[in-house]
Parts: sequence; C-alpha cells; structure tokens
Amino acid sequence: MSVEPVPARPEVSPPAPWSFPPVTETRLPTGLAVRTVDLPGQHVVAVRLAVPGTLQAEPRDLEGVAAIMARCLDEGTTRHTAEQMAERIEQDGIALAAGVGERGLVVQLDVTGDRLESALQILAECLSEATFPEAEVTRAIRARLSDIEHEQADAGSRAATQFQATYLRASERTSRPAGGTATTVRRVSAADVREFYAATVVPHQATLVVAGDLRGMPRTPEALAAQTLAGWAGSGADPARNPGSTGPRPDPRAPDAARIVLVDRPGSPQTELYLGRPGPDRRTPHGWGAYQVLAFLLGGSPQARVDAVLREERGWTYGMRVGFAPRRSGGVSVVSGAVRADATVPALRVLDDVLSVTGTELSEAEVRHAADFVARTAPGRYATADAVADQLVRLALDELDADTVDDTLAQVLALRRDEVAAAWEEVQAGPPWTVVLVGEAEHAPVAELEQLGWGPVVVLPAD
Repeated sequence: MSVEPVPARPEVSPPAPWSFPPVTETRLPTGLAVRTVDLPGQHVVAVRLAVPGTLQAEPRDLEGVAAIMARCLDEGTTRHTAEQMAERIEQDGIALAAGVGERGLVVQLDVTGDRLESALQILAECLSEATFPEAEVTRAIRARLSDIEHEQADAGSRAATQFQATYLRASERTSRPAGGTATTVRRVSAADVREFYAATVVPHQATLVVAGDLRGMPRTPEALAAQTLAGWAGSGADPARNPGSTGPRPDPRAPDAARIVLVDRPGSPQTELYLGRPGPDRRTPHGWGAYQVLAFLLGGSPQARVDAVLREERGWTYGMRVGFAPRRSGGVSVVSGAVRADATVPALRVLDDVLSVTGTELSEAEVRHAADFVARTAPGRYATADAVADQLVRLALDELDADTVDDTLAQVLALRRDEVAAAWEEVQAGPPWTVVLVGEAEHAPVAELEQLGWGPVVVLPAD
C-alpha cells in the first residue's frame, strides 16, 4: 500500500503594501470642504457631514439643545412634514442619522450610488430648511430624558460620565454630558432649537465626505454637492460663534483630578473601573502610531499586559482595555472595564503594578508584535465605505488631512522599541491617574482605597 506524500507547507508571503484610498478635496464658494473617495465595488455610498464646534456653542443653561437639534433635523422642513420626510427617506432606501459629540455635529447618510443626488437633496433640506415642529421637539426631549435615566442605570455609562466630571474643570463643556442633563434638557424649547440651528449649522468650517463606488455617475459628487448644497448658508456668519480651532488651549484638567471617586451601587456583582490621565493628541511629537502600538500592547487583546494578568491569570474580569483618546488639543490615556466586585481592591493593586511598567521593560518582541498587528490589520479596518468616511470626518474635525493615516502607518511599520518606550514614559511623567469606580462600596473600603496612594477618596450615592 503506497503512502501519499505529505504536501509541502505553503510559504506565507509578506502582505502587499497598502495605502489609504486616494482622497480628492475641493472647497465650495460657501466654505464647505468636500472630500470624495472612489471605492470600486462599494455600491452603498457613505455620506458624512461634519460641522465643528457645535457643542461648545451651547448656552450653559440649555445644554442638550444641540442633541435635540440633531435628533430633529429630518423631522419636518419648510417643504415637507415629518411624515413626508420619512416617506422620502424610506422610498430612496436612505439610512440617515445625526448626533453631536465633543468635536461637533455629524450627519450620516448611507445610500446606493444611483440615489446619491436624492440623498444630498434631503441633506440640503435638513441643513437649511428644518423647522423643528413643537410636537417633534417635545418628543425628542422626552426621548433624551429617557436616555439619561438609562445612562445613569448603566455602570459603564455612569463611570464615563463621572470621570468627565471629576477629571475636567467645571468650566469645560465636556465635563458635562454631551446630551445635557435632565435639568438643562427640560428647559429647551422649539424656539431655542431653531435659534441654535440658525446660529451654528453653517458651512464655512464644515466638511462633506462622500465615499463609495463613484464610477459611472452622470455627475461627480463635487458637482452634485455644488448644486444641492449651494443654498445652504445659515445665519451664523461669525466664525467665532462656531469655534473649531485645534490651537493651544489652557489645561482642561481639574486641579483636584488626582483622586478616587467611588459611586456606591449596593448589590452590584461587578465594579466598573475607569482610570484616566493626560495623554497625547494626534500631533504628538512621538507620533500617533507609537500610542496605537502602546494601546494594543498594554490593553488591546487577551494577551496584552493588563488582560494577561487580570483576565487570564487571575480571572477577575471579562476584559480590560487601554486606549488613548485624542481631543482637539491634548488627549486622555484611558483604562476601563469591569472586575468582579469582591476583587475590586486587589484588581486595582495589580493594575497599578501593570501600569507602572517602565519603558525600558517593554520588550522588542511585544513592541514588534503590536506594531505588526496595528499596521497589517489596517486594510481590514478601512475595508468599507462607511469606515473610510468616518475616518475622514474624524480627521476633518481635528483639522488634519487624509495623509495622516498613511503617515501614521509608515511610522508604525518602522517603529523602534525605544520610541514606544519614550512615548509611554512621557505619559507616566505627567499628572497621576483619576480613578472612578462604580460598584458596591462594601467591596472597596475607603481605608484600603486610600492605601493605594492615588489620592483622596470620595464616595457618592448612585443617584
């Protein structure tokens, strides 16, 4: 009986070089920047419209008005009722959503290429002719108040909200929820929404992104944008009313940020942890790629340093994550996740040990593994039109060009261990951690928390 020879193991070749898809940039006479990306085969076209600075323009006593405005953009215009707008959107198979974050207002539309003109017409109507009927604004306010209750009940959301309030100065808009509080949202009226819309939803600092299969269209997206959005001007002609600059700003960190805040939730089986300290923005001299590698190395996988101990070795968590959140200027280094309630203090002690690793203790092998993962998975992260469009919007709101992606990946591919070490040591040399815990106080005695050396401890009721 003959034995079949064992096939030779195939050679695995290095992946081919990859670059972010080419971006065409133009600017309309109104000041609207237009970024288009042709992605053959992506027949669902992603359209994104970003207007910077919206959140910072809110009146202090009406915070949440921007979120209500975003929810109601398509709920009636001077030419169509809310029901008629809904029918138009449904007939053309358009997915439309809008929201407001730290950097501004973002409107999202996804549509097949043959319906792009119709989608841009609907977008133009929402941007220049929205009427904000009383009934629709009232409904949106009720929905927002319900969301606030859910956010308070969810441990992760509660921890993130409390961290912002603890870490940032009270004068910072982002120290408070982007969607406003129950007190401020209840003050919002339809008239307030209309006034805010007219003053802030303007094109002179805005960016339109269109990404998808653009071949064979009768007219280019730039031509369609010029035609459909030509009438969008808004009345907020003063750029100072719509601040979006990424220039130097005063330190937003609260003077008493170095402390532990425990939100007591009796009966909670887990404790949500949220730690943060100053970190980089995308313009860091160390290069943003160094911090992408650090995030993966420290807390980006079950094999990363944090999970290797807290999850794999101790079994205290389903997963902890480490990341770096860039802001308009500066950023925040963040560690977050939930641990078993009875392991709260031991987990914090171990976490302190892991995060105290010096740059020189990072090995060449783990730096190379993390760098390869970040660089080699980029094609998958940007494989769809919506992922490409979302990235371009984020860059636009940070006043960065599309070359940023390729520049970052090039840095990652050539990254050395000593460069990653220097980036991490700069974080460690800065102000200490702000720590927020959401869980049962019985499992986190104040005396034991104080012994960690992370500053004074404050205990708050869950509500």
